Amino acid sequence: MTGKRKRYSAEFKAKVALEAIRGELTVSQLVAKHGVHQTLINAWKKQAMDGMAGVFSGKAEAAGTSHQGEVENFNADQGSQFTSPRFTGLLTAAGIRVSMDGRGRWMDTVFIERLRRSMKYECVYLHAFETGSEARVGIGRWIDYYNADRPHSALAGRTPAEACEGTPNQIGLAA
Repeated sequence: MTGKRKRYSAEFKAKVALEAIRGELTVSQLVAKHGVHQTLINAWKKQAMDGMAGVFSGKAEAAGTSHQGEVENFNADQGSQFTSPRFTGLLTAAGIRVSMDGRGRWMDTVFIERLRRSMKYECVYLHAFETGSEARVGIGRWIDYYNADRPHSALAGRTPAEACEGTPNQIGLAA
């Protein structure tokens, strides 16, 4: 092989990596669209995801970014992504206390876990979405159904929309 290695600009790499992260197209479709080998696309995606913490580091604050509030504690009870030394090290370096004791924490997530479980069994597993864009549309439809049409036993057979009717802020809806 005597051909020269092609060099891609940082802007191009970021554009392709962002498309890969979005998941609207498969890696094969991105290969066809941009004429780049799939290993490069996967590597750029990984670099972008690994480098996201730097976007929110002190450098970004110097550029004028403001925080809504300071995080003091992070409770992690499961999932290797939340208990890995790489992740928890970032938190402790930022002065955030990491708690993994799990005592009394189930009440913090019971409602979102119930929503996630319902979504998995009533939508995701039944439809087996093949692309990110299909999943986005299908899950969006299910959430609309969940909020407007599906009766909830915890709400005495009413839907979340009915329960929030007349409330100035519709924050009670699932999404």
